[in-house]
Amino acid sequence: MSFVTRRPAAYACLALSMSLVGSYVALSKPLVAALPVFLLAWLRFGIGGLAMLPWLRRPANEPPLTARTRRLLFLESFLGNFLFSICMLFGVSMTSAVSAGVIMAAIPAVVAILSRVFLREPLTGRILSAIACAAGGIGLLAVAQPHADAGSAAAQRAWLGNLLVFAAVVCEASYAVIGKALTGALGPKRITSLINLWGFALVTPFGLWQALRFDFTSVAPGAWLLLLFYALAASVWTVWLWMTGLKVVPASQAGVFTVMLPVSAALVGVVFLGETLSGLQFTAFVAALAGVVLATLPTGR
Repeated sequence: MSFVTRRPAAYACLALSMSLVGSYVALSKPLVAALPVFLLAWLRFGIGGLAMLPWLRRPANEPPLTARTRRLLFLESFLGNFLFSICMLFGVSMTSAVSAGVIMAAIPAVVAILSRVFLREPLTGRILSAIACAAGGIGLLAVAQPHADAGSAAAQRAWLGNLLVFAAVVCEASYAVIGKALTGALGPKRITSLINLWGFALVTPFGLWQALRFDFTSVAPGAWLLLLFYALAASVWTVWLWMTGLKVVPASQAGVFTVMLPVSAALVGVVFLGETLSGLQFTAFVAALAGVVLATLPTGR
């Protein structure tokens, strides 16, 4: 029996997955300054696909793909890979890492709503409290974060960037719910490789168009190393970890772990991008992590 059949191990997979997503969301800010968005997404799916070639083969104990599973795989990739990447990359290029983290605090609530509507999963009082605690804690970051002057050029672009980040929130929530449906039919490795293949196919026309017009010699060596981490984290590690955890944990409960995304994005912004961490921001992180604790504590008899 696999170790991930134990719920604590599944919780760890979900938390690590969203922490990695948050880290590459923040670190993608210097990447979009070095590479065009569609070219960046194309390279990400291409590198991830090369790393996962052995995962494409269907295991002997896995049934052939049904028409419903094929549709779910396409939707999972279109919403969770293609649209999420495009909205997130364009969005963070127009706003700050911490601002993106504030908006992404809505992910647990959106996941809970979608899982209730489409998967008919019950929402217990403790899960709802965990969602409120996580979203409210990260929402404190909006109070702590200094805002640009409303008349500045940055402020005029920020509303569009924030709107795109919220679109990425909806895509990420849809990804969590559809992924739960897929884990009943396919293994985590095959899901990861197939949705990455769809993502590569979807972005290839746009990526090739930008590649033909781009000067690759202008990219610094450090950016290529960062691209390698981004590709492996976004296409391979985070998806496999998330699908592995979803085999055990309901989507509504797993959605609480998405709070690790804005927390890690803001922390990476502080550690690597030179942003500061105030006392109020620290309080926000504590409140957000309290939501995770509420969602994962064993239920009494």
